[in-house]
Amino acid sequence: QVQLVESGGGLAQPGGSLRLSCAASGFTFSTYTMSWARQAPGKGLEWVSGILSDGSYTYYTDSVKGRFTISRDNAKNTLYLQMNSLKPEDTALYYCAAEGWWVTPSSVGSWGQGTQVTVSS
Repeated sequence: QVQLVESGGGLAQPGGSLRLSCAASGFTFSTYTMSWARQAPGKGLEWVSGILSDGSYTYYTDSVKGRFTISRDNAKNTLYLQMNSLKPEDTALYYCAAEGWWVTPSSVGSWGQGTQVTVSS
């Protein structure tokens, strides 16, 4: 059974940084593409970033390119999202998924509980 536990969210000032983590269990993490999605208040789920199983390719949505960095540690079954130069529009509930970013978010079978990121002065 896929289990994903996100952590690392919180309150940050504009221009600040946060590092999200996603602890995975119940599946062979090292063989799965992993992705981060977010849901802002009143909006739908949006893919933010993704990484292939071996880390050889990464994806970023245009609004976070140059500011966010996705990485993974297959030995620790953990996915990360380093978020720098945060903006108020990054405020959202952030989720990780054992899916590629090309999948329709509504079709993802398992989400974690998410971690809240709030960017405000």
